[in-house]
Amino acid sequence: MTDSEVPETTGRDHAGRWQPGGSGNPAGRPRGARHEALLALDAIGADNAYEVMRAVVGAARAGDMRAAEILLSRLWPQRKGRPVALDLPALNTAADVSAALAATAAAMAEGTLSPEEAGAVAAVIEAQRRAIETLNLEARIAALEAQG
Repeated sequence: MTDSEVPETTGRDHAGRWQPGGSGNPAGRPRGARHEALLALDAIGADNAYEVMRAVVGAARAGDMRAAEILLSRLWPQRKGRPVALDLPALNTAADVSAALAATAAAMAEGTLSPEEAGAVAAVIEAQRRAIETLNLEARIAALEAQG
């Protein structure tokens, strides 16, 4: 089929490729529509949610630790982070960055910070180091341009 033979109504360009936003099945499933099986499962869950919750609560009261764990994980989700108090120097120079990393490592060694928390703090310090480096490079380039 040549370029001139491609009908304009197909949603394809003259090379036969789909145009952005074009669909091979314009009458297909609308965006956001859900599969019938998922709709049926949601209906079953909605119809039985109260009884299921009562059964889990009853099992937890009877001493079933797995049921208690399920309830507690839904009522009090695990925290993904906590504020940390850490005495760090102001991060204005590369020497400050080195001192801040040393303080972070010391806090982790003492047990004040977990390894995950120390890693998160170190990532923030690294971002600050890159910002300092960028500012220093910008100043050096401006100085070189002023000379030349």
